[in-house]
Amino acid sequence: MQNNFYLLQYQHPPYLISHSVNQYLPIKSYSKTRNFRVFCSSSSSSKLVEDDKLRTRSEYKPNLLDGFFLDSFRKKLVEEVGWDSEKEGYDGMVELVNGLMLGRTTQQTNQAAVRILKSLFPPYLLELYQMLITPIGGGRIAAMMVARVTIFTCQWLMGPCSINTVELRDGSSCQSGVLVERCKYLEESKCVGICVNTCKIPTQTFFKDHMGIPLLMEPNFTDYSCQFKFGVTPPHTENDSALQEPCLDGCPYAAPARGGSKGINRMSKTTQCPRS
Repeated sequence: MQNNFYLLQYQHPPYLISHSVNQYLPIKSYSKTRNFRVFCSSSSSSKLVEDDKLRTRSEYKPNLLDGFFLDSFRKKLVEEVGWDSEKEGYDGMVELVNGLMLGRTTQQTNQAAVRILKSLFPPYLLELYQMLITPIGGGRIAAMMVARVTIFTCQWLMGPCSINTVELRDGSSCQSGVLVERCKYLEESKCVGICVNTCKIPTQTFFKDHMGIPLLMEPNFTDYSCQFKFGVTPPHTENDSALQEPCLDGCPYAAPARGGSKGINRMSKTTQCPRS
């Protein structure tokens, strides 16, 4: 009964959007809007995620370089998966990322994602960075630098981000954190398995193995935020809470997909969400 009540709220939320940006006026009659996201499931773990942050969060405005970053990333994805999506822009990129899981184990998916990340950098740049920059100041300078580069190059992928202070393992603090307000990548994929296996684990591995910088990523699967902690070593996999999370109720791969484009259909025939 409670789930039905939440579903009714989603279909008829008691808000009216005024002409002013981000202004919501309560009224007695109901009109269509998207103030709530509902993940429906018969299990007791069903979640109702209220999108209050959508009303106040900042919107990222793409710059001239973002198209270049997207095209470069997509080109590397196509080379790795062996096919291209029929969709354009960000939607096509997400479909290709999903394709990384096609016919692969989670370890193979992680390795493929690391290869893609490495291929985005010019030859020898990573080796030189690890040799010349990473040792400075015990790695703190390198950690702060990559945090700022992440802000500059990755907001098109994740959405609005900001630099914040994180606590290092030795108890000191460092401005080497990146807080993603609401990760667009997770929100679009709606899959914990894709988040963990094509983003979190490969990105942590990439920075540690190829730049000498430990990184802990802490995705929040309730509000879709994510905390990057450059300079912080991640826990062992058995102690990482993000790796123990079940998938979202709205995961499109937790059950056989219906419809969709060729890439999604191709994947759904052989791959099931590893978190379902």
